Amino acid sequence: MNRIKPDLDIVSDLLKAALAAQPSSSFIQSLLYQYQERGGLSKKQLEGLYHKAAKIAAIPENKLTTLEAIIKKKPTRYKSVPPVPSPLYIKDESAGRMLAAILAKYPQHKRVLFLKAKYDNNETLTTVELNELQKFNKMLQ
Repeated sequence: MNRIKPDLDIVSDLLKAALAAQPSSSFIQSLLYQYQERGGLSKKQLEGLYHKAAKIAAIPENKLTTLEAIIKKKPTRYKSVPPVPSPLYIKDESAGRMLAAILAKYPQHKRVLFLKAKYDNNETLTTVELNELQKFNKMLQ
């Protein structure tokens, strides 16, 4: 980051002043550590610092205003809306109708009963099994 006055660091000054006012605050300690290690803070972290520092009377108003300007300059990151979960398996209605028609005429047909159980358990019917169903359905008509 290119600063006009590199020796002037408002965020560091605010962190140190807030830590001096509230030495037991683990939030401010962690922000100071992250600022020293990474060299910067995220927009959310800066907003948290601003809210903490605004409650401290010893911090000058001009530093808070500068921090607010720094926060406004940072881009706001939006999370995209997660996609609506779709069902894992969509039942094939034509296969269900074929199974019902075959079992209406032949209720004890073992292979069709097996396919019906598979269909009811939301398991996918393979193309071979669908071809069998179509063949059984053609025999009925």
